Amino acid sequence: MEYCFGVDIGGTTIKMGLFSRADGLLQKWEIPTKKGTDPKPLLGDIAEEMEKCLSQNGIKKEEIAGVGMAAPGPVNEDGLLRGAVNIGWGDVFLGEEAEKIMGISPVFIGNDASFAALGEYTFGAGKDASSLIMITLGTGVGGGVVLNGQILMGKTGTAGEIGHTTINPFETLSCNCGKKGCLEQYASATGMVRMAEKFLKESDKPSTLRQFDKITAKELWDQAKNGDEMALDIAIYVSRLLGMAIANACYIVDPEMIVIGGGVSKAGQFLLEMVQRAYAENVFPHCRDKKFALAKLHNDAGIHGAAAMVFEKR
Repeated sequence: MEYCFGVDIGGTTIKMGLFSRADGLLQKWEIPTKKGTDPKPLLGDIAEEMEKCLSQNGIKKEEIAGVGMAAPGPVNEDGLLRGAVNIGWGDVFLGEEAEKIMGISPVFIGNDASFAALGEYTFGAGKDASSLIMITLGTGVGGGVVLNGQILMGKTGTAGEIGHTTINPFETLSCNCGKKGCLEQYASATGMVRMAEKFLKESDKPSTLRQFDKITAKELWDQAKNGDEMALDIAIYVSRLLGMAIANACYIVDPEMIVIGGGVSKAGQFLLEMVQRAYAENVFPHCRDKKFALAKLHNDAGIHGAAAMVFEKR
């Protein structure tokens, strides 16, 4: 059993990969995500794609060690996916359903951010580290923790959810999770745009950001890199909140490395250094030398982590 499938279920697309224990990723592709309250049609699409892949590569099902599946929601220690709001699912034992439909066993289910963290730990930016926290800055803020090769899940599957750390107890607007003052409201791509619009509205300071009909996180960071004073103020503010949240997380798990991924991480070294500086200003002196790195696997981190989980367990 030298092969496995890695699957990463997203709100728009499902990323899939065929892996070999010896050679790593052999083939990858994407299919559209079929949304709805019942996961069976989506799992049927995945099963169909797997059958095609096996046929094309002359591989028998008996040679598959298992399937790793990253899901967009918290997964508890019993394998219960506690809802996937971006797709429309409620609580479901997704692994059990998948095994019935795919005819492959076992299927290992995990949170998408946690599997992405395991992917970076095993194959990417953190492969030389003993432990790491990974933060993904995208539409939301995801997080995952890997300690000595093991994903930290917690009882309810919410370990590592740094995006819902409360960093402003005085916030009046609600986060998508129902709380107020979550890091995600400030440091996600949408949160950064919200902060940019707020800063521009509350100040008369000239800024190149005012020339855009609709500001994006990319434009914010591009203009900050170009020296725009207002954009730089916003970037510093957001980075300070991120640095504080990372510092607080490090007091709990004390990892060797911090990895930052997601679409916003394309701002590169400029963003990384700003967040690292903010972290150092908000943490004990003896914790300041943590390694900070940008994610290397990008959108493939989830399928790599899913495959790593299968080969580790098998």
